[in-house]
Amino acid sequence: MSIMSGTVYQATASAPVNIACIKYWGKRDTKLILPTNSSLSVTLDQDHLRSTTTSRADPAFKKDRLWLNGEEEKIKEGGRLATCIAEMKRLRRDVESKDPKQPKLSTFPVHICSRNNFPTAAGLASSASGFAALDLDPHVGPCSVVSWLGSRAPRPDGSDSLAVEVAPREHWPDIHALICVVSDDKKGTSSTSGMQRTVETSPLLQHRIKHVVPERMKAISKAILDKDFDTRSIIALITEYNRVSVESGGKIKAAYTYDAGPNAVIYAPKENLKEIVELIVSYFPQAEPFKDPFGLFGTAGVGDGKVVDGFNVNVAKKFEVGAVKGLIHTRVGDGPRRLGEEEALLGAEGVPKVVA
Repeated sequence: MSIMSGTVYQATASAPVNIACIKYWGKRDTKLILPTNSSLSVTLDQDHLRSTTTSRADPAFKKDRLWLNGEEEKIKEGGRLATCIAEMKRLRRDVESKDPKQPKLSTFPVHICSRNNFPTAAGLASSASGFAALDLDPHVGPCSVVSWLGSRAPRPDGSDSLAVEVAPREHWPDIHALICVVSDDKKGTSSTSGMQRTVETSPLLQHRIKHVVPERMKAISKAILDKDFDTRSIIALITEYNRVSVESGGKIKAAYTYDAGPNAVIYAPKENLKEIVELIVSYFPQAEPFKDPFGLFGTAGVGDGKVVDGFNVNVAKKFEVGAVKGLIHTRVGDGPRRLGEEEALLGAEGVPKVVA
């Protein structure tokens, strides 16, 4: 809150989780977070999976501060978050230089509070969704370079490393996703360190960057625009499930990928999700009842699951309860949303309303 005018310079936004189908792997500039290659992700429905972020600039604050899920995080000098905040302030200075009447928010410390409704460290792109919410700061304006700096192009300054939409949600709205949560624990090896190890040691990485990724980016982009779920460019197949369908004259029904953690994500048209959930539950019994946001199973629930006719049950062993901790059913979604003050995470004094 400004001491002079009483004006509160605050914004709250939500942003969705995205799951990469073609991943960037490694950074060619660790300071600017410049990726080694392009990537393609599916944006999921934030009515099910989202980060909510409130940011406030105030001259009364003593320093920049961040709270994640109710716990304060250290902002390391030169680290990812510090770089993002510095970039936001630089962009704000550009706004102020063009209009001297604008309040000098670039000189104010900021408080940022972010909360996820999903496991933060398990590989569900929580940092990407949290930083994406900052893009909607009304005092700066939408700028995908900010979230790119936070969550991960030939120009040395990285100015051409931007998010570009392949197709909106409305283009193919019946694509659903089933996330199989193997672990919601923090990863033993962070994505950043794992990627950099590959950059430093893999003789094959340059071939992937120069040849494999560009070809697959073109192929999967075309498949999405053509609504072509039969293409093998969309990651890999759920082999046996698809075999049964294809050999009986049908089409490929599902594809899968993994994000930065151990959790599998299965993509399929909505019409196939009931069979897929039954299949997964038959091999990975659940400790808790399946949350059925789309009403696939009615009051009866999924039960013990089952396989489709002709399925070879010996392709995998059946696991104990808890091997997959949970199943999250969602669908493709929209981008960041600006929220009202009633959903702000910071209270009147600029600290979180709820702490861990």
